[in-house]
Amino acid sequence: MSERPSAYPYVWRLPLLIWQGLFFVGPLVLMVAMSFWLVRNYRMEPDFILDNWDRMLGRGYFWDAYWVTVWRATLAAILASLIAFPASFALAFRVSETTRRWALFFLIVPFFTSYLVRIYAWQVLLAESGPINGVLGWVGLGPFTMLNSGFGAMVGYMTLVLPLVVILQTFSLANIDRNLIEAAWNLGANPRATLVRVIVPAAKIGLIVGCVFAFILSFGDFVSPFYLGGSKPPTLSILIIDTTKSGQQWPRAAVVAVMMIVTLFVVAFAAVGAAYGRRK
Repeated sequence: MSERPSAYPYVWRLPLLIWQGLFFVGPLVLMVAMSFWLVRNYRMEPDFILDNWDRMLGRGYFWDAYWVTVWRATLAAILASLIAFPASFALAFRVSETTRRWALFFLIVPFFTSYLVRIYAWQVLLAESGPINGVLGWVGLGPFTMLNSGFGAMVGYMTLVLPLVVILQTFSLANIDRNLIEAAWNLGANPRATLVRVIVPAAKIGLIVGCVFAFILSFGDFVSPFYLGGSKPPTLSILIIDTTKSGQQWPRAAVVAVMMIVTLFVVAFAAVGAAYGRRK
């Protein structure tokens, strides 16, 4: 006699499904539908036209903003991963468990402060008359233009993503089986070979997840490119703001948002494939 399927697991899944439906699937469907609507006399009217898609995807300024956003997010992800790795390696292998816990705590502390407040602090530090240029002036350098530039935007991206990448990398590296490292040493592997052929492959999932998180956060960030980058050249998040200010063109802004979401889905699925795929 076959057992009747239990409804118990589905009851516990129901709150998650409702949450995802209300706050992710529902708004996403509405935004996709809105991208086909029409604006008349500064009012949106439900419709199904391709004019918004044609106007946005057929314009060079959209693709300029798109590739600037992709390039900056990619650069931020790579820089954050490279800068974070030595610190994560030291926390995972060179310090005691207590020191590691305190270090992770202090890495979480910046998230207690508003990201916007931290960006305003960088505005003061990066100004031509700010403390950093003042210190450089004492040694005969500068002043350098760091604010309202790509460098300023990148500093903001690092402020946003670097602590998170260090945390993710540290957890991944700290969970590596130490027997694998000892086995590599016993087989005559030098430190570089151990790092490249044992440690990095063993921590591959955490390293890729940290990198893709940095890309996602940087790709959608508005604060850094606007307040530190001077919004020139504009990124997609800035383009959304500019589009909504131009005749209340929310449907055209929805086109930009949908393109951003599609890009992030592609990157996320590619990262998952790279992280969990089998090594050849």
